[in-house]
Amino acid sequence: MSQRSRVIEVYKKLQYMGKEYPGGAEKFRTRCHAAFSKNANETDPQKIEELIKRGEFVIDELKALYSLRKYRAMKKRYYEDS
Repeated sequence: MSQRSRVIEVYKKLQYMGKEYPGGAEKFRTRCHAAFSKNANETDPQKIEELIKRGEFVIDELKALYSLRKYRAMKKRYYEDS
């Protein structure tokens, strides 16, 4: 898979996952777009690889954030706060 297609894949995943971002979907979308635009002219393959890894890390962090939010919602439904 080429780096270009990997970058596009990471961007699409971030845009999709940002729909439920706690700070607001629009805020997440604009910040994500700004980050990708800032690095659009990067040509060094190693630097591009690092940026792809950073994007994948953000995706993993969003998954953890959403899982934690679901866990807290379920806990709130079934257990009383003491």
